[in-house]
Amino acid sequence: MTKPSIFTAFLLCVTLYVPLALFGQSQDFTIDGTRLVRYRGNAADVTIPAGITTIGNDAFWRCSGLTNITIPPSVTTIENSAFWGCGSLTSVIIPEGVTAIENHTFLGCKSLADITIPDSVTSIEVHAFSGCASLTNISIPSSVISINLGAFSSCYSLTDITIPTGVTSIAKHTFNRCRSLTSITIPTNITSIGERAFEGCSGLTSVTIPDSVTSIGEYAFTLCRNLKTVTVSRKTRIGKGAIPDGAKIVYSD
Repeated sequence: MTKPSIFTAFLLCVTLYVPLALFGQSQDFTIDGTRLVRYRGNAADVTIPAGITTIGNDAFWRCSGLTNITIPPSVTTIENSAFWGCGSLTSVIIPEGVTAIENHTFLGCKSLADITIPDSVTSIEVHAFSGCASLTNISIPSSVISINLGAFSSCYSLTDITIPTGVTSIAKHTFNRCRSLTSITIPTNITSIGERAFEGCSGLTSVTIPDSVTSIGEYAFTLCRNLKTVTVSRKTRIGKGAIPDGAKIVYSD
């Protein structure tokens, strides 16, 4: 083969490499219109095709080798359990336009250490981040008005979190077993704290509960073995076992 022919062949290979690679990856997707139904590949780094608007239920369920996912800006809906059990996934950027982190979306993503939630999100649903054991902190945008049952349960490395002022209640089990949580800011418009909401948060040493809270559910702070002081209104109804025996209650009124 002549030198020009070798050079031409080289250019052709370089030109085709990226499209062929993407084409190969595209064969791993099951797509219905603009809905990604299922990913069946085993790549560590996956780019969801442009134009997809919905990542379907269980789309990446237990893709244990997935470490990085690129979600295009066209996506506006990520359905239930989309990334459940993706134990090697380390970071995710959720695009603007997504309004909810649905039920079990990232449940069991034990390596997830970095997540970006856009201002378009208004709700974080049931067990959305449960079991994200490597998550040390998370910025919840002020647009969020609803954080539901067990949303951050068993996030063992979570050290602090600020609840947006639009949220009016802390649901059952929301932060239970967040054992590295050392501080929690409860906004003044919270009216209730659910059962076992902070169970097993052994890093907490003191908690100030605003006067707006009218009820604290049963065992809300049980097993918080280092909790020494709870500041709360006399008017707040405190459920059975909500405050650990060793904690001192300081009344704010």
